[in-house]
Amino acid sequence: MSDVKGLLSIVGIGPGASQHTSPAALEAIAMSDVIVGYTTYIKLVRHLIEGKEVVRTGMTEEIGRARAAVERARDGAKVAIISSGDAGVYGMAGLVFQVLQEIGWKRGDSPELRMVPGMTALNSCGSLVGAPLGHDFCAISLSDLLTPWPVIARRIEAAASADFVIGLYNPASGRRTRQIVEAHDIIARYRPGSTPVALVKSAYRKLEQVTLSDLDHFLEFEIGMLTTVLVGSTNTFVFEGYMVTPRGYTNKYTWDGNAIAGQTPGRSLVLSEENVPVRSEGDARVRSEENVPAPRDRAPLAVLSEEE
Repeated sequence: MSDVKGLLSIVGIGPGASQHTSPAALEAIAMSDVIVGYTTYIKLVRHLIEGKEVVRTGMTEEIGRARAAVERARDGAKVAIISSGDAGVYGMAGLVFQVLQEIGWKRGDSPELRMVPGMTALNSCGSLVGAPLGHDFCAISLSDLLTPWPVIARRIEAAASADFVIGLYNPASGRRTRQIVEAHDIIARYRPGSTPVALVKSAYRKLEQVTLSDLDHFLEFEIGMLTTVLVGSTNTFVFEGYMVTPRGYTNKYTWDGNAIAGQTPGRSLVLSEENVPVRSEGDARVRSEENVPAPRDRAPLAVLSEEE
C-alpha cells in the first residue's frame, strides 16, 4: 500500500442529463484520476472523463467494481465511483462501505471518503408528473435478485396498508414480469382502482417517456427496468394532467390562510371522535397537545425549530 493517502469519492450523478448533475458531483469527477462505474453510467458522463483512467463493468459485477475503486484509492489514487441517481439510494455506496469493512478500513486510513449526493429517480420522476411526493412516501425495489420476494411482498403490504405514496424501482425486466403484477394485486386490496399511477421511463434521458394512468389500468402499459412506478396514496389526485399528493394544509387552514375554527397554527392537528380533523368549534375534541399525557420518566425534547 502506498504512503500517499488516496481519495475515494462516491458520487451520485443524478438522472443522467448534465444539467441535473450537481456542481459538487462535477467537481468530484473532474478532480479524480480514476472513474469507476457501470457501463451505462460511464456513457452518461463520457464528456466529463476524457483523458482519465476508466474502470467500467457490467450488470452483476458490482462487487468487483467496488473492490477496484477501494483498492485503487487505497493505493493513493483519486477515484470517483459513480452511480446514477444518488449513490446511497440503491447505488454503490452501501457496497463500498461493506468492502471497506471487509478489509478492516478505519477512519483516518487511506482512502479518505467523500459522499456526493445526487438527485434520486424518485425526485426526477416526481418532477416530471407534478408533485406526487408531497406527503409521506416510500421506495421499494421489486428486484428479487438479492432480496427474497416474500420480504418484498411484506414491505409492499405494509406500505399499501399505511397509505404511503409508493415508488417502485426495478418493476420488471425480460425475465421478471410477475412481480409488478403481484405488487398491483397487493396494493389494490387497500386502494381504489382510480388511484393515480405514473410510469416514468428514462427520466431526463433521450428516450424519456411519461404515462399517467391509474391502479386499474397501469399494467396495460409497457413497464421495464428503466421504468419507475409511482403509486399515489388515497389522497393523491390528478389536476390538469399533473399528479398531486397534498401535504394537508386544508386540514387546518382556509384558502384565505386563516386557521379553521377549532384548529390552532403551530399546534398539533385537533381530531374529532372519528379521528378526522375538526372543522368547527362545535366538533368534539378528543386529542390535542393539551390532553395528550406527557410520557413519564422522559426529559422534554429540545425544540430546534418551529415547523408547519
